[in-house]
Amino acid sequence: MYEGVSFLPLTWPDMLYMAPELFLAAVFLLLVVADLLLPQKVSRLSIGWMTVAGLLGAAGFVVYRLIDLQGSGREVGQVIELLGASYVVDQFANLLKLVFLAGTALVALMALGSVKQDKDITDRAELFYLLLPAAIGAMIMASSGNLVTLYIGLELLSITSYVLVALRRRSSKSAEAAFKYVVIGGISSAFILFGMSYLYGLTGSVDLGDFRTALPEVMTSYPALMYAGFFFLIAGFAIKIAAAPFHAWAPDVYQGAPTPVSAFLAVVSKGAALAAVLRILYNSAFFISGGGGGGVKPVGNDVYLALLVLAAAAMLAGTTAALRQRQMKRLLALSGVANAGYLLVPIGLNFTTVHSSNVSEFIFYLIVYLLMTIGAFAVLTVISQAAGHEELKGFSGLYYRAPWTSAAMVVFILSLAGLPVSGGFFAKLFILMGAASAKAYWLVAIMVISSVISYYFYFAIVRQMFMRSSSEEESEIRVSAPTGIVIWLCAGATVALGLMPGLLMDWIQAIFTIRGDLLIGLG
Repeated sequence: MYEGVSFLPLTWPDMLYMAPELFLAAVFLLLVVADLLLPQKVSRLSIGWMTVAGLLGAAGFVVYRLIDLQGSGREVGQVIELLGASYVVDQFANLLKLVFLAGTALVALMALGSVKQDKDITDRAELFYLLLPAAIGAMIMASSGNLVTLYIGLELLSITSYVLVALRRRSSKSAEAAFKYVVIGGISSAFILFGMSYLYGLTGSVDLGDFRTALPEVMTSYPALMYAGFFFLIAGFAIKIAAAPFHAWAPDVYQGAPTPVSAFLAVVSKGAALAAVLRILYNSAFFISGGGGGGVKPVGNDVYLALLVLAAAAMLAGTTAALRQRQMKRLLALSGVANAGYLLVPIGLNFTTVHSSNVSEFIFYLIVYLLMTIGAFAVLTVISQAAGHEELKGFSGLYYRAPWTSAAMVVFILSLAGLPVSGGFFAKLFILMGAASAKAYWLVAIMVISSVISYYFYFAIVRQMFMRSSSEEESEIRVSAPTGIVIWLCAGATVALGLMPGLLMDWIQAIFTIRGDLLIGLG
């Protein structure tokens, strides 16, 4: 049994390492006070622009720390451990923080272009500044070196998300979605806590750095308890990322929530949960599997196999369920289920001598998924405002009404489908090649099958845009400046990653090391 490292006090120099999180917290408090004190006649959209500025400022602090760590070399100062290694600032955390901050900033911009037209939202300022604590929670999850810290970040993200989903107070669907999300989120948190309690009971520590030495020693004595702990954790996080068969809540919640909030749940919330899974498993199950050395160890290998089975189920369930879907938010939710499966593949493959780029593949796919998903949701906000609903038929004749918007949507569809000249093609290709090099050929087959199935419903959108016309053809398409910025930033970056994927992939691999940036206490 191992005694966890006690929490150490946070010193003033340590505060500088947490500058991104503390800066966002200060901006959040400032915006809450501003919302209370500003006269009613002053537009609350100004709070939205301040939210975007705060997120970009926090991203600047993260970039500074990323460059600082890279410049300090691999031997000295590579990993910063705070509060007794319960909070870790490494390149893995920095990369994911940049992804989360960029995603949240794009969501806030999308909200700036659409929230004014949503009459069901009564307090528009709340939609903006509540994104900040949610982003802080995601950042804490990426930097957690301790189960307690991780759970704090998880609950901060979850509780804020519950409120965001319920912001359409005049909509019964929003109230229903929020209720379902709270109930399902509570069940998920209970599973995660239950799994954490088993790991704590087995190791006597909540510090991830202690698991690599404690778990192998107790594996032969308590294998059943170890299985229970890991499988409860997997089930809890599978609910958070909406992976089948734990995905039934996602279409209802996405449909009822404001569209920018749906995009946030699809990208930032999902990415934070996956980052936590990766951090936990590669500091625990990795050392009780073949990847940790010392021969075959069935418990760890079974944990990774369970992740791969979950990934396969998510890919197949998400694509097949979307075939008959005509409500666009529900369709994108089911698309997110399938993409959760793809994101789980590099996590579940484990590191081998012939395949060690798992984390790079995961981060690359997450970035591409962020761009194509937020871009698709941004186009949906434009179409739903013009059509007055969120059905697939709202895209009818879009090419003739707004050719440039339809061109951007084609880019997002090509990327979601994984076709060439898009970032999604290389994102899926990297993961598929990784699975093939790990000799998981059954998983390769499922990835190919699910991609082929997805062509049907993705290209149903293209068919509506180019080959259909309806009574809505004459309705005017207006793209606000903030929404246009989101659409074309996402479309341009998606095409750029399709033309030059090696630049991003090589950069990730250049600044990230498994030993220095993922395994707690080995940096």
